[in-house]
Amino acid sequence: MTYLLPILVLIIVLFLLSRKRKKSQVKPFPKHWHELLLKNVQFYKKRTEEEQLVFQKRMMLFLSEISIEAVQFELKELDTVLVAASAVIPVFGFKEWHYNNLSTVLIYPDYFDENLSFDADVKGRKIAGLVGTGRFKNQMILSRKALHHGFTNATDKGNTAIHEFVHLLDNTDGATDGIPERLLEHQYIAPWLALMHKEMEAINNDTSDIRSYGGTSQTEFFAVASEYFFERPDIFKRKHPELYKMLSTCFYTQK
Repeated sequence: MTYLLPILVLIIVLFLLSRKRKKSQVKPFPKHWHELLLKNVQFYKKRTEEEQLVFQKRMMLFLSEISIEAVQFELKELDTVLVAASAVIPVFGFKEWHYNNLSTVLIYPDYFDENLSFDADVKGRKIAGLVGTGRFKNQMILSRKALHHGFTNATDKGNTAIHEFVHLLDNTDGATDGIPERLLEHQYIAPWLALMHKEMEAINNDTSDIRSYGGTSQTEFFAVASEYFFERPDIFKRKHPELYKMLSTCFYTQK
């Protein structure tokens, strides 16, 4: 029964959201969020003032289209800011983007297991985030702890929320397979595959600084490498120049 409760809660929340969900009017950017972003989001802090204004508008557009809900805790402003920032970062280089394959982001208070349980007594609570399938299609589930950790740890190369939003970008061609065909022109696909498998081999031989999860599949490699690309771009460019160039093409040359 313990395992069923989180799923039942999730189904009820999604049912209620599906009944009330409509595209809202884009609200003005709360001025005090600027300080929250400067304090917590390095990607935003490094942008010019003009780019920061664009970033703010993109955040508010995202929040007008996607519902963010907390499960068994009270949603705080910073939670909302970090989710919206995570959504904007991977698509900031695009002229326009709408997450048409997402309707709701559900935030759990802690890491969870395959049964979506985050009870402290349950073993195997290792999942930090996922993009739903089946009955949970178009839903994203994030651990609040992982969400905040992705922005408070300035020395690692990971960010769970960015990772999950990259999975959504990967999925826009109809398959979450690590080959972003909607983001790369055809002539880049073969070089991308070659680079990806070369680096996955290095990961699995323990000769790469890209975290080991990236070596488990093409899908996870694309998301893990993208986390590194956005979180520590200078180091990534120095250590992985070919991958950096390819991901720059992917994320910053969209019309």
